[in-house]
Amino acid sequence: MRLTMRTNLAMRVLMACAVNDRHMVRRADIARVAGASENHLAQVVHHLSLHGFVDTIRGRSGGMSLARPAEEISIGQVFRQFEDVVPFAECFSRGENTCPLAGACRLRVALKSALDAFYSELDGISLADLVCDNAALEALLALPQTAPRFAMECAPRH
Repeated sequence: MRLTMRTNLAMRVLMACAVNDRHMVRRADIARVAGASENHLAQVVHHLSLHGFVDTIRGRSGGMSLARPAEEISIGQVFRQFEDVVPFAECFSRGENTCPLAGACRLRVALKSALDAFYSELDGISLADLVCDNAALEALLALPQTAPRFAMECAPRH
């Protein structure tokens, strides 16, 4: 299994917004610190905005920020928004399935079960789990306008 570039970029955007919580983050800044193209990020940010993960403001003092607390953003939700567009295997596509084995093949059932387990695992991980108390990530993604330590309040771990 391999994640699409869009999912990878979506996670970079969300982590950058979470690390720089309470600040507007500009696409150009994320592109610079996350090693990404601004054009690719524009598409990803638009998709994240459409699905309620980030709020965006246009203009000179615009940018983006998390649309809800990082604790409420499930990594499984994010992955589904970006990965479900591309069927995992040909037999998962209703309209484009030309596999002659589709009616008899049990591999589809096994793959579906594995994907369900994969997403179930990601559903239990929040964006906050990825960024809270992660000094190495903060060092990579903190932008100049943010405080030296996380602005985001990290809940105590259980």
